[in-house]
Amino acid sequence: MNNKPLLEDLRLFCTIARKSSFIETAKEVGASPAYISKRIAVLEETLGVRLFHRTTRSVVMTEDGSNAHDWARRILDDVDQMLETVTSAKRIPRGLLKISTSFALGRKYVSPIISEFAAMHPDLKIQLELFDRNVDMINEGFDLDIRVGPVHEPHLFAKRIIGSQRVLCASPAYLQRHGMPASLSELTRHQCLVIRERNQSFGIWRMLGPNGMETVKVAGGLASNHGEIIHQWAVDGHGIILRSIWDVAVSLKQGSLRRVLPDYYQEADLCAVYPLQLKNSAKVRECVRFLQEKLDLHPDLAP
Repeated sequence: MNNKPLLEDLRLFCTIARKSSFIETAKEVGASPAYISKRIAVLEETLGVRLFHRTTRSVVMTEDGSNAHDWARRILDDVDQMLETVTSAKRIPRGLLKISTSFALGRKYVSPIISEFAAMHPDLKIQLELFDRNVDMINEGFDLDIRVGPVHEPHLFAKRIIGSQRVLCASPAYLQRHGMPASLSELTRHQCLVIRERNQSFGIWRMLGPNGMETVKVAGGLASNHGEIIHQWAVDGHGIILRSIWDVAVSLKQGSLRRVLPDYYQEADLCAVYPLQLKNSAKVRECVRFLQEKLDLHPDLAP
């Protein structure tokens, strides 16, 4: 059998079996009896069997036709279920939603919002994973990445959730011992606590200030790959950090950290990144919408 039967021919076949009439089938599908007869002839030729005994009054399935009908019903039911599942996935959040983000952002902000989102969508299974590295969304199977900073991968889609900045901070005790830097270049003479951020070069701080973009290479006695450790070391008085405003907001309010060189900052917008367009995935689309709605109202996220 060189040719495969067409799904629409199988549907016509099942309709004729239900109606026991070519004429009634033609009326139901809005086609001529001649067209119906031609399509069944094509299907019979494709399958190599006779499907119906035709008389002037009725149409009766042959034994081969009855066997083919059982298979056709199963095939069409599976196809209909597939179409329903795929189509509804564009409209209704369901299935597995894999989300990645950084440690601090995930623990402090994303995870509480995802908890609310999960309660609203019981048909969703949500997996949230935290990294302080870039993830390969395609190969690691993530549907959504909430990240800080620009998106460079041309094969991914991105939506800015909220504008934000990274700022320089140090504890009052450190500044009392070492003094407040008067310029960005003076950071080279200070202890700076560096971290391998997802989108930053290690020990290279690029800052926007009164003179535009400036770059300074920093170093210090302590370094880590975990943002919360760096944050705590700064509170403990070990040096200057460059952290997102949302990460240090509470420490700034409490006075355990102070802004350093407040005219300088680094753009660090929060972005939702995904491999499929939002219109094609209800679970990602609704999650991004909900995250944006909640984060936009959070007082610690404003620059």
